[in-house]
Amino acid sequence: MILLNGKKLRDLTAKSLKDEVSQAIAETAVSAPQLVILQVGDLAESNAYITQKKLFGEKIGAKVTHKKFEDKISQDDIIKEIAILNEDKKVHGIILQLPIPQYLDKQKIIDTIHPSKDVDGLTATNVKLLWANDSRAIVPATVLGVISLLKHYEIPIAGKKATVIGRSTLVGKPLAMALMNENATVTVCHRNTVDLIAATREADIVISAAGSAHLVTKAHLRKGQTVVDVGINLVNSTVKVDLTYNALKPENEIPKKQMVGDVDFENVNDIVTAISPVPGGVGPMTVASLFQNLIKSWKSSI
Repeated sequence: MILLNGKKLRDLTAKSLKDEVSQAIAETAVSAPQLVILQVGDLAESNAYITQKKLFGEKIGAKVTHKKFEDKISQDDIIKEIAILNEDKKVHGIILQLPIPQYLDKQKIIDTIHPSKDVDGLTATNVKLLWANDSRAIVPATVLGVISLLKHYEIPIAGKKATVIGRSTLVGKPLAMALMNENATVTVCHRNTVDLIAATREADIVISAAGSAHLVTKAHLRKGQTVVDVGINLVNSTVKVDLTYNALKPENEIPKKQMVGDVDFENVNDIVTAISPVPGGVGPMTVASLFQNLIKSWKSSI
């Protein structure tokens, strides 16, 4: 069984991007690539993701600017800020950290980002370019991370049957299109799909982005398949506290959140040919892919 290790590939990508940035700066004397992250509110999960991006940016020599707004900010004020960043030649990438408060129109705000600086690949322009299989398209980071994992581990895509579970605009739909652009035959499944087991068992590549813990079980899979788990789910578990006495009693167990994927990893990894873990699979590559997009945008402006 091949473990699709996103951490290892992320580190390789970081080294490659660092060399690319250093060489370009040495040859052209341009300023370092700069990513601006716009955050509305103060969600702990968002803060953690932003910290990961800052650390990766430092690794490769990119500047990461974090602009945090109170969750009472008006939509017009955010759009004005984006307009300023669009005109700033020292800014090469702009992302809106999701989620944002519901009173804001997410897509309207995202679509005000200039397509060349849309390193999340979520503007209508970049979505259209992806659909057209245009090389100018900036591919959403998670989608690019999945494709990069498959290619790095030399998993054939062209001519293969791929089943994607999930139809979100952030992952499922653009992932299906990216796979078709790689010449795969793609089936997209969702909560209304009849006989999900049949749809997954006939595939060569199964990718789950449903956000449902352990949705994909042994019954859904067969030998010889590649499984990519995009799901990130927090489930309850317990940690026993060693009090040297009565340590196994229920009252001596502390509730804890555990991160798991959509795939029942422990029970399926003995039958599949390749599988990505959660954590440590697609997640690390999402950050790396974001910066691949940033460097693409930066180099096109040189």
